[in-house]
Amino acid sequence: MGMKKKLFFICQILLLVWFFLDMTGVYFKDGYLVTRSYIDDGLFFIIYLVTVVLFIIKDKIGKWAVLGWSVIWFIAQFLSHELVTITGNGYENKTHYFEGALKWLEIDGVYVPDVYHTVLHILILAVVITGAVYVLQRKSKKA
Repeated sequence: MGMKKKLFFICQILLLVWFFLDMTGVYFKDGYLVTRSYIDDGLFFIIYLVTVVLFIIKDKIGKWAVLGWSVIWFIAQFLSHELVTITGNGYENKTHYFEGALKWLEIDGVYVPDVYHTVLHILILAVVITGAVYVLQRKSKKA
């Protein structure tokens, strides 16, 4: 297994493990890292799991499945989290929904994604970047 493929795969597994926390929830005495959200996010988890398994079984189609799904997932996360920070639209809903979540910082009037979602977004982006590098590197070798 080449280094680029290995890095792509490691990022996929890290994301899979981190996202699995969303299926079980991680709670503390005074709050939570992430709530158990398999009802809301279970389909996303299953789709991502299937793309990772497909990558393991059939690299040629699996790499595209992981990369494609991760791009779509990152866009969805950006629109539902970071865009709220940038525009302020939906601030009340986000702060109320995530009021018990572990946060990096709190700024009055500004929604800042919580720790779980920040790490999730970084891992999704890592899969997108390592996937793009792996796919482009493989394509350039064929040319």
